[in-house]
Amino acid sequence: MPYRFNDFTLDPERRELRRGGALVAVEPQVFDLLEFLIGARDRVVSRDEVLAAVWQGRIVSEATLSSRVNAARSAIGDNGEEQRLIRTLPRKGLRFVGEVRENAAPDRPIAESKRPSEGPSIAVLPFTNMSGDPEQDYFADGIAEDITTALARCSRLTVIARNSAFTYKGKAVDIRQVGRELGVFYVLEGSVRRGGNRLRITGQLIDAVSGAHLWADRFDGAADDVFELQDRITESVVGAIEPTLHVAEADRRRSAPPETLDAYDLLLRAYSLRYEFTPESMAAAIDCLDQALALDGAYAPALAASAYCYAMRHVQGWLVPDDAYRERAVAQAWRAVELAPSDAQVLWMAAFAIWNMADEIEPARELFERSLAINPNSAMALTLGGWIEAMRGNQATGRAMIERAQRLNPRDPRGWFAAAALAICAVLDGNFAEAVSWADKALAQNRRFAVALRVLIVALVKTGDTERATQTARELLKVDPEFSIATFLSRIPFPVEAMSRTYVETLKAAGVPD
Repeated sequence: MPYRFNDFTLDPERRELRRGGALVAVEPQVFDLLEFLIGARDRVVSRDEVLAAVWQGRIVSEATLSSRVNAARSAIGDNGEEQRLIRTLPRKGLRFVGEVRENAAPDRPIAESKRPSEGPSIAVLPFTNMSGDPEQDYFADGIAEDITTALARCSRLTVIARNSAFTYKGKAVDIRQVGRELGVFYVLEGSVRRGGNRLRITGQLIDAVSGAHLWADRFDGAADDVFELQDRITESVVGAIEPTLHVAEADRRRSAPPETLDAYDLLLRAYSLRYEFTPESMAAAIDCLDQALALDGAYAPALAASAYCYAMRHVQGWLVPDDAYRERAVAQAWRAVELAPSDAQVLWMAAFAIWNMADEIEPARELFERSLAINPNSAMALTLGGWIEAMRGNQATGRAMIERAQRLNPRDPRGWFAAAALAICAVLDGNFAEAVSWADKALAQNRRFAVALRVLIVALVKTGDTERATQTARELLKVDPEFSIATFLSRIPFPVEAMSRTYVETLKAAGVPD
């Protein structure tokens, strides 16, 4: 039966503390302490009684007990000086002294399913300990807490605080209800199982509106170094979830009526169009971003996305070479950086545009580094940052960054970026057979990616397969009908001169026009 006091409602059945209609985040032990004190409010309860009820008789320090009492007071608007609701009686114990009303029919308002205006939102639920050993709870809780902290670094992703999410610990929950109560559209849940010296952790990302599963994976490892395993799992989960959320968000907004779209909706619609990766879809994406910027000219994510789309069209040969669009894209990129210097995604998109459109590799490299300092688990920032390192002739560092991106997100829907970048690394290393293999993997995912087609031509000529190189050149000219060696050199930066010569020689051998 729920208890009401002041403007609070404590519902033991649902394990919820609410103030008015708002859910108040409390840790499980703090909730247990409140429930016990309120239930025994007709008397003073001793320290031993509190330990028996809340800690099941385990010995805890005075500092721990005091911290939980202070947290309980704070949760209900009380404090140690006033003690209006929870009173400490020296050498005797504690007593709840507030006026309490019991009601069998509690109000159970459900939070409106409303997305924050700046990006998707997610709650990481406590991971379930499947080991049957209560001592393993610390590991399961640590995994969820680390993932929560790491996700909070992702650009424009609202992450519900650990204390709020942990109110669901030990309860069978309906994910859609969790979404409504916490006001999120996505929920991550998982479990930890230990068998002997082996650990298995599973995780799944769920759309809290439809209940659909968007992503799932499992991770196995030895229990000898739990912290190393914990770090690896956290990196992998965050690396995979960030792009999955972006795709899901973009798809969700794409079907919305145009007249209802605000700047953020238009940004997401542009993302969805960008993923199609055709000349038409990329042009439509820029149109959406222009509309977003007409609504808010200082909207940094839209400025960076527009610069990125122009750069990608430039790389693909889907624009007639023109200094005007280059200048516009570079200006947008730098303006976005000025407006959002701590947004990891803005930084890597701006870096890509500045690198390709201004041929300024060092400023772009610095922006990639800043992006990765904020969110070290961004697969796209690692891939593009690795690409730029390779193009500088630092292919060992570049390869390591790209390979880490692949480990973080082995099922990345944009994995063709990483595969093509690794093909470039292989060309720089003189391993042309490996370059063919990576370019083929990229093209298996996206036959229109001009970067992969160009590096495949280079690798095929170098391995002696001129016939297939000529056929690939014909495919490249379908993707980029105006392609020629001269225009290519004028628009793609080549800091390593030997790489430029290699492309010229091999493209000419495959029949590409001068």
